[in-house]
Amino acid sequence: MRDASVNSGSREGSGPIAPVARDRLGVPEEALIPYGKRIAKLALPWIAELQHKPLGKLLLVTSVTPTPRGEGKTGVAIGLCDALNLLGKRAVVCLRQPSMGPVFGLKGGGTGSGRAQLTPSEEIDLHFTGDSHAVAAAHNLMAALLDNHRYWGNALGVDPSTITWRRVIDLGDRSLRSVLAFAEPSPNPNARITHFDITPASEVMAILALSDSWKDLSDRLGRIVVSRDRQGRPVRARDLKADGAMAALLRDALAPNLVQTLEGSPVLVHAGPFANIAHGCSSVVATRAGLALADFVVTEAGFGADLGAEKFVDIKCRQSGLRPAAAVIVATLSTLKHHGGAAPGRLDAPDGEALERGMANLTRHVAIVREVLGIPAVVCINRFAADTDAELAEAASRIESMGVPARVSEHWELGGAGARDLALEVLQAAESPMECRCAYDDELPLLGKMGILASDIYGAADIRPEPAALRELDWLESHGFGNLPLCVAKTQSSLSADPLAPGAPSGHTIPLTELRLAAGAGFIVALCGDIATMPGLPLRPRAENIRLTDEGQIQGL
Repeated sequence: MRDASVNSGSREGSGPIAPVARDRLGVPEEALIPYGKRIAKLALPWIAELQHKPLGKLLLVTSVTPTPRGEGKTGVAIGLCDALNLLGKRAVVCLRQPSMGPVFGLKGGGTGSGRAQLTPSEEIDLHFTGDSHAVAAAHNLMAALLDNHRYWGNALGVDPSTITWRRVIDLGDRSLRSVLAFAEPSPNPNARITHFDITPASEVMAILALSDSWKDLSDRLGRIVVSRDRQGRPVRARDLKADGAMAALLRDALAPNLVQTLEGSPVLVHAGPFANIAHGCSSVVATRAGLALADFVVTEAGFGADLGAEKFVDIKCRQSGLRPAAAVIVATLSTLKHHGGAAPGRLDAPDGEALERGMANLTRHVAIVREVLGIPAVVCINRFAADTDAELAEAASRIESMGVPARVSEHWELGGAGARDLALEVLQAAESPMECRCAYDDELPLLGKMGILASDIYGAADIRPEPAALRELDWLESHGFGNLPLCVAKTQSSLSADPLAPGAPSGHTIPLTELRLAAGAGFIVALCGDIATMPGLPLRPRAENIRLTDEGQIQGL
């Protein structure tokens, strides 16, 4: 199980994409925009013609609080889709595009592994169809036009101390967290300290993920607020006449990308906002296209249910009207034992006591999905090499005693066949009469929304807004932005805001350190704790293991 030959990923599912589009989804060749033989975009005018078709069912994959080992949500989503197709259903999986920051940093590739992989994985992990580059170009064009406007007299009266629009790059580089702009010529009255974020944190990436048409994209770009004027009024991208050129750069990027799994299941990979600092979902246009073309769409929300699933519902579903019919909560034995206090070197050893204690974390995520968000849930125990049959059976028994079904999945080794039992359980859950709902109402004030998330999602006793956050909150509500949903940016390593608090902490306080308006995306980012929107590289970056062979093959991803 999980030997090197399987992990290297055979490529029997790496043939041309046009037959997959035609035979699996009914997409004619004229609706494809090819990027070589194995990748294509779906033409947006053709997608628009699908709007009157009946929609399939949406299945959400989320997880318990993640650990450095990873829980394998992407692999579960791929394996579940493959299993549904083996069962005779028409299924497609919708995933986010990996960011090159994690690919070259700590995480590595983001296309699954073993028998549950996307192909061509190297292209998807790197430049793909250029969507991320288009996002970065559009974002940085806005930054350049804003600084250029100030250089040429500042007719809009932009207050430089209120500029919130940063620059982005799709790499982790901590040296860019703070930079001096307009340093030449010196002295320069327009010089200022600015910052870089990683591209998945860009509001433009969020807009790409949430827009449903070229018109919607253009309108959202125009609504971006980049600063305030000297009277405290918002200055928007349309005020700077930046929105048209930004939309032009993003024209092709709005079309979703079609690839396949190793077993030939169709996959729509589109947009890539992170879940700890953004809303963590693939695009609305890809999801809607998948639902019009298939019986089931399997999609993933980043990190645990406290971040990914909550934002999936409170942001993506609130804006789009989409609703998941069922959710899969991914757990592993090592993750549960980690949350139960097992030592890092003992996570693979049988430990019934740590396993029992770790169930508290899973219980919280089940409650978030079922009780707070109203989604029927199935727990997937993602099997790893060191797992024993006895401990897997013990975990499944403990989970089912909570009143939630649990199934062990072996998609890594067996592909779709290894996820068959999981797929059958998910199909049954998708027939449940439960109805998905948002965690809070639009009409609540911002602190009221934050209070509900703190208590119902994070298990906190209180929130602690810092003075800067309170000042921003007053401005947001006084200028008509108080009805927007919140996109909480916090650590993914804990249900709390403390990354060193595993398990199921309760009674803690959530610090509200900063609020950032994303008016075009339609939400407000609430930073809780020390959150870096530009990650740094680890001591040994994954980039050190990547090479190009003499035959032109990329290895090490």
